Amino acid sequence: MPESSTTAGSTSEIPSDTPSTAPGTGAARTVLGEADIARALTRIAHEIVERNKGAADLVLLGIPTRGVQLAGRLAERLAQIEPAFSGEHGTLDVTMYRDDLRRQPTRAVGQTVLPGSLDGTIDDKVVVLVDDVLFSGRTIRAALDALNDLGRPRVVQLAALVDRGHRELPIRADYVGKNLPTSRSERVRVRLADVDGGADAVVISGAPAAAEHAAAEHAAADNADERSAR
Repeated sequence: MPESSTTAGSTSEIPSDTPSTAPGTGAARTVLGEADIARALTRIAHEIVERNKGAADLVLLGIPTRGVQLAGRLAERLAQIEPAFSGEHGTLDVTMYRDDLRRQPTRAVGQTVLPGSLDGTIDDKVVVLVDDVLFSGRTIRAALDALNDLGRPRVVQLAALVDRGHRELPIRADYVGKNLPTSRSERVRVRLADVDGGADAVVISGAPAAAEHAAAEHAAADNADERSAR
């Protein structure tokens, strides 16, 4: 689940012909292509193995929507690095644990699916949550609450394809594919071939930080002129 307007500024309404333009304009621009995403996931997989000294007791849980697909791709890479890893991964639905249900009560409830080998528990496991975009941190907080109802893992880690900043809670990713400095007015969208069609891509749209800053300076100058004219 993208963590922004829905989760992190990532949405599914991404046209397959999204234009790529030079930074500095308000039009959508592609910041990561298919090869970039593939390399980022391969690097994250190696970092997971290195940090955990293997893949024993490792459980990948993707946060819908695109976190599930990314968890599947990470599982494939982990199985190549560590043959003992089964490649199993699951889905963690956080809908009913979100803190904005009162403002947006009509949400479709998904399903949490644990890998079959777990027998319905995550006790004493190394759980890696996988999401596409890390933004405010509120979706991850909801994911941690959801995990509490499933058991007591030995450790919980977080892997995000993109970290765009603007955290509202003290949450940090353990594994990041790409750090993208953004303004709050921009939208970061992750497009995956198996969800959206077309090629994998990370796209930013909206007013860039420079334009946002210039607009603020212009408004401040106007206010100063108005005060001096009084």
